[in-house]
Amino acid sequence: MGITLILLALGFVLLVKGADMLVDGSVELAKRLRISNLLIGLTIVSFGTSLPEMVVNLFASAGGNTELAIANIIGSNIANIFLILGTAALIMPLCVPKGTVWREVPFSLLAIIVLAILANDGLLNGFGVDLISRSDGMVMMLFLVLFMYYIYHVAKNDRKKKFVNIEEGISIPRSLLYLGLGLAGLVVGGNWVVNGAVSVAEALGISTTLIGLTVVAIGTSLPELVTSVVAAYKKNTELAVGNAVGSNIFNILWILGLSAIIRPLPFASSSNFDVLMVVLATFLLFTWMFVGKKHTLQRWQGVLFLFLYAGYIMLVINRG
Repeated sequence: MGITLILLALGFVLLVKGADMLVDGSVELAKRLRISNLLIGLTIVSFGTSLPEMVVNLFASAGGNTELAIANIIGSNIANIFLILGTAALIMPLCVPKGTVWREVPFSLLAIIVLAILANDGLLNGFGVDLISRSDGMVMMLFLVLFMYYIYHVAKNDRKKKFVNIEEGISIPRSLLYLGLGLAGLVVGGNWVVNGAVSVAEALGISTTLIGLTVVAIGTSLPELVTSVVAAYKKNTELAVGNAVGSNIFNILWILGLSAIIRPLPFASSSNFDVLMVVLATFLLFTWMFVGKKHTLQRWQGVLFLFLYAGYIMLVINRG
């Protein structure tokens, strides 16, 4: 057990450091290739910080740990809004662009609703089992294509207005090295986290779902947390919000969709409560854009997000 705990801790370190190097390399490479800031924020940063969830899920799906695959994504999405945006808002009130309020946040809400419908086949039809099938995974990937099509046109229009200023930074070869090392860290770290989480859950008699919704979900959300907190501190609130919301979209449509294609994911009816928490978190984020200071997530709202997250974690622990 001692070695397992050490590997679990080292796995999280590799995940965070790997994601950090991957994002740094991606951003520098994007700047060198003159990709717009909007495109960097909505795609490279949010996708890069979602890579820990992706690696954990791929290993979990391939190894048949489907409970962990689903719980990791749902738990990460709850953490992205309640924990990460709540913490970032405490540091600096988050001014959210109008386009994000009316397009990206609603699209994130649409993604979780699509997941809820696809995962509850048995419940909705009155027969059969609840399952995220390979065809469901393909449907999610199609929604991802629609989202990327939208991002392409937004980035295209943005690039007509301004270009990224290329500052002194790392060279293209070094950027590629960062990408390779970051990916290696994610792969090794993801494998250790999955194996360690399952071993700890079995040893303590705790369900894999509980481990996935708490320890693994928070651990794989650390890159988003660090990115959004640093962005808020530097008053780059657009990046802080876009990172969290974009990660939620990628988590469901790309990561969970790909996981289901690799191996169909049985869906426990008890997970519907956690899905509803993602819906609630996303709906609150949208609603609060019109409460108080318009299009701004204020500090008191961030505090409430953190209290809601603490309450949710307590419920999950009591549920076991």
